[in-house]
Formats: sequence, C-alpha cells, structure tokens
Amino acid sequence: MTQPRKRATIREVAKATGLSPAAVSYALRGMQVSDETIVRVRQAAAELGYEADPIARALASGRTGMIGLLCGSLADLWQQALAVGIGRALKDNDRYALILDASGDPTRERTLAQQLRDQRVDGLIVQPVDPAAEFWAEMCDSVPVVAIGDALGEARTAGEVVFDNRRGTTMALEHLRDNGHRRIAVLTPTMASTPDRPADVHVTAEAVRLGLDIELVTAPQSLAGATAAAHGVLGGDDPPGAVFCFADSIAYGVYAAADERGLRIPGDLSVMGYDDHPMSSLLTPGLTTVNWDIDGIVRAAVRLIIAAADGGTRRRRIVQAPELRERGSVGQAG
Repeated sequence: MTQPRKRATIREVAKATGLSPAAVSYALRGMQVSDETIVRVRQAAAELGYEADPIARALASGRTGMIGLLCGSLADLWQQALAVGIGRALKDNDRYALILDASGDPTRERTLAQQLRDQRVDGLIVQPVDPAAEFWAEMCDSVPVVAIGDALGEARTAGEVVFDNRRGTTMALEHLRDNGHRRIAVLTPTMASTPDRPADVHVTAEAVRLGLDIELVTAPQSLAGATAAAHGVLGGDDPPGAVFCFADSIAYGVYAAADERGLRIPGDLSVMGYDDHPMSSLLTPGLTTVNWDIDGIVRAAVRLIIAAADGGTRRRRIVQAPELRERGSVGQAG
C-alpha cells in the first residue's frame, strides 16, 4: 500500500534555496524580497510539493485568507454571475470566497453578515438587501466591508462600488417615454420592509418629473415568482403598455407571462431590464436593458477588499456609470 506523501515543510524549502525560513515565508507571500527571490522560492516550493498550512498561516498572520461574499439573492442570474466573477478573482489573488445568499430577506442578511464576521473572514463584500439597516455601522467597525450597488447608509465602509441609479432609472424611463409610453409598471425585488432603496425612491420621483403614471410592484427574482408577479400586473382590465424591471431575471418572468397570455413583445407590451445579463441578448426579441459593466465591478470590489484586508486604510467610492443597451423589446406605444 502506497503511503501518502508527507507534506514538505518551509524549512525544507529554505534548505533547498539557501535562505532562512523567514525569507522563504516572505517570498511565498510576495513581500520584502526581490522578484528574483520570489521566483526562485516558489519554483523550489513547487518542486518539493510544498503547500502552506492554512491553519498555521492563519495563526501566524491573524488572517484566514477567506473573504465573505453576501449576495442579496442568488435567484437573480446577474448576482450569480457576479458571485462567480468575484470568487474567481479572489482565487487569483490567493483568497477564497465564502459565498452566502440572503434570499432577499433583510433579517437573514443580518444573521449571515454576523456569522461571517464571527467566522473571522478577512473582509466582507455585500450587495445589500437593506442598505439603510443600522447594524451595518457596527459591522463595518469590526470587519472591512465593501458594498456593491448601494452605499450602506452612514456606515464606515472600507470601500463602495455604487451604481449611479439616478442616471440608470432616468435613462430607462426616458427611453420608454420617448417611445410614447405613459403608463408603466415597475417591477422591483425590494420588499415592503425595505422601502428606501435608492433606485426605488428615485424611480418614483423621476416618474413625477417626466409626467409618467407608474405602478411599483414587488416581484421575486426567481423565474416562477417573477412570472406570477407579471401575471398579476398584466391580468387587469387595463394593463400597462410597458414594464420596467429592476433585474433582467424579473424581465424573463415578464416574457414568460406575456407568452402565456398571447401578448407580443414589443407589439402589445414593451419590456425593459436593468443589469444586462448575457442571456438577455439571446431572447426573442432581445431585451433592452441597462448595462453596469459587471467585469469592472468585480475588479473594483476585489481590489478594494484585498487592500482593506491587508491593512489599507484609504476608503474609496467608485461610481459605476450605466449604459443603455437597446435591443428589440421596446416599441412605440399604440
């Protein structure tokens, strides 16, 4: 029976390179030594089969190498893509993502955020369900937090990658208005318990400015839930001629409900999304939506959280600008 290979030690790597264990440790972490030494040490470590003991490293450094990623709802396909991108980018930087799903529930969000903190993650990336919740201030005092999408009220975050929701909602509503639409249903994942999300607040104010009649309706981000919500909107005696969805995943439910009701898009109903998931261009017709540059968001959020986890104190706020992606789902009002 073959015996399992014994884990090589840092002292063996030091002996092979003629360096001290401390110098080897620095080289493996890319710190305080020349690039030539880093390459030499890492090559020797690979040849010897050396792998850092994560428990020993955590005890020595006070860091776990784990970054918490708390998603608002993984029923949303765009957030799934965001989680995949962040997880891969963290791995490329020798960190590991611990991904949790708040399922759109503010109470669950708070519980999971506290659990991640108690598990000693080195930092937390969050796309908040309830950005105005008071507990975020305490959370940010105990662990570096980077917020994606919305700022966390008065909490002192390590960084923010916020969406210019004012511009995004204005862009969408103006596009519908310019196509003659005046009565618009707005489907949002926001619950009644979290009514102060910036995008929802702004869409109401902007509708007044533009002279639009909107109906704000809560819709789940799952396909079945979004489809049911869309049936509720489209099943009345005088349904709206356009639907603006604060997630492309919700718009997919509108497509499904319209098809089941025999409604043509955009002939009978115009539909807009808000995050440009890759599937949106594959629909028939393609979904007109708002793009937020998910790759740029991933790069910015990972850069900010790694800097904060490594002891950086500079706080940065990055504002992500929207871009309208016109496809075929918005037509002229009848």
